[in-house]
Amino acid sequence: MAFFEKPLTRKDVFSIPNIMGYFRILLIPVYVLLYYHAESVKEYYIAAVLVGISGITDMLDGKVARHFNMITELGKVLDPVADKLTLGAMILCLAFRYENMRWLVGLFIVKEGFMGIMGLLLSHYRGRKLDGAKWYGKVCTAFSYVVMFVLFFFLRLPLSLVNALIVCCGVLMVAAWMLYVPVFVKMWKEKD
Repeated sequence: MAFFEKPLTRKDVFSIPNIMGYFRILLIPVYVLLYYHAESVKEYYIAAVLVGISGITDMLDGKVARHFNMITELGKVLDPVADKLTLGAMILCLAFRYENMRWLVGLFIVKEGFMGIMGLLLSHYRGRKLDGAKWYGKVCTAFSYVVMFVLFFFLRLPLSLVNALIVCCGVLMVAAWMLYVPVFVKMWKEKD
């Protein structure tokens, strides 16, 4: 079975929402480098503004796709990939600033690796795919985005608050991951 049910057209590849997704992915190395090499508060804020622009673009691409009937199979893959790359890059950046963020990097990689591998296995061997994120996955992603943006933007938060936010993100990631396991198992066991 092919990854996409039908061949992609130029219109699919270059739809406005998909261009927004490409833009979000292209922003990642820019704000990562800015954040990593920041020597002043202003440079940290510039990186935070770019993350904010990425977040706004993320909200807009879905609205534009739905409103103007521009939903594509590529967009259904591109948007969550851009989400995960963006969130992973933010977590990685913050791991250089906050030591306790490092275990969250590992957890994020393991969770998203599991999700990606299961998605590929289901698609290849069972011809099935998860049709969009579940509510608990969306809650986890939204909360994590908000926390990472807060940590990007507010540089002088008390370390105890930072650590509490990191733990909350970790708990939500584990909870979402564990809630997805039975979904994947059920999809794997379903007969054609």
